[in-house]
Amino acid sequence: MNLAMPPPRSLVLFCKVVDNFGDIGICWRLARQLHQEHGIAVTLWVDDLASFRRLCPAVQPGADVQQVDGVTVQHWRDQDGIFLPVQIADIVIEFFGCELPPGYVAAMAQCEPRPVWLNLEGLSAEKWVEGCHTLPSPHPRLPLTKHFFFPGFTAHTGGLLHEAGLQQQRRQFQGDPQISRNFLATLGVTPAEMAALKISLFCYPHAPVTALFEVWQQHGAAITCLVPEGVAVDAVEAFLGEPARPGAVRTRGALTLRVLPFVAQPDYDKVLWACDFNIVRGEDSFVRAQWAGRAFLWHIYPQDENLHHVKLRAFLQRYASASDSLTAAALLWNDAAREEAPGAQDWSMLWPRLFADLPAIAQAATHWQQKMQLHGDLTANLLKFAIAVRSAAEENKVQSAVAR
Repeated sequence: MNLAMPPPRSLVLFCKVVDNFGDIGICWRLARQLHQEHGIAVTLWVDDLASFRRLCPAVQPGADVQQVDGVTVQHWRDQDGIFLPVQIADIVIEFFGCELPPGYVAAMAQCEPRPVWLNLEGLSAEKWVEGCHTLPSPHPRLPLTKHFFFPGFTAHTGGLLHEAGLQQQRRQFQGDPQISRNFLATLGVTPAEMAALKISLFCYPHAPVTALFEVWQQHGAAITCLVPEGVAVDAVEAFLGEPARPGAVRTRGALTLRVLPFVAQPDYDKVLWACDFNIVRGEDSFVRAQWAGRAFLWHIYPQDENLHHVKLRAFLQRYASASDSLTAAALLWNDAAREEAPGAQDWSMLWPRLFADLPAIAQAATHWQQKMQLHGDLTANLLKFAIAVRSAAEENKVQSAVAR
């Protein structure tokens, strides 16, 4: 029986910020796209408005409830109050296993029809993800079922976040050098710095930044490294010899290091588009680097017992199998090279190989983009699945009534 269910009109997304910018970065992109491209009324619950504001300056950290770009932003303070069924959205998403307020879950069980409940998981290239994608998880006490939804790199996952028109915007930006120069000039980058090999740096504090700076100083051609304020502070300040404030700049040897202001998400995309090589971290900037069509190096979020190294290798096997230098660099950058080869080479040996491979790596990045686009975008895939779950639940309800 095919039943015409009304499309979902409302969605609530719960986010607890663990990685300062990655979690809220993903959730904000998803919330904005759901509203702007699909007309969904979205409420975003987030516990860290200060980190959110770094990515979206319109956010007011002291507001309990506010409207930002058409999305209702609710400050999540572990509310344990009572919710009414009329307050429950058609689709409820918890990001990365954060626990929903107990009162909200209780109200979900009282709704008719009940909302679609999804656990949006973290991104991984591991094979097991395909088997767990969309799996149901019945609540132990309440008449509710949660489904796991995994982003990923194959047709058997939810795909990657990708806004409509993103590639057209990127091609227009990268196709006109003057657009790129004008944008970089707004960040204080000089014409001489623009003419050099441009590298963006966004990493966790434990990255081997100092060792890479030393090698770049000895490089045969000029390098401009653009680093956002607050990133790799100890290494950056040691290089600068002064506080790492926006606008701080110093040249040593072939390397010029410039501190940028921490920009909003749309401008960070442009930074990635404007650079020749991008060093990114976590999940949000990792995905955006893939859509930038440039060579990039990923600093993965660290986990206990080096479980992140397993995830790193799973991605590299899919992405960088044709580039030995990029694979070696990623392992060394993430302190995983010792596990592969105890006598792993250092940056002075590896960087010249990686530099020589950059054009080929960038070309491979374009092919990777095309392959990822075939899987559709995460937001549309998520909505399609939610609609299917709603329809299946209603059909089961009708069939049960007929059987009685």
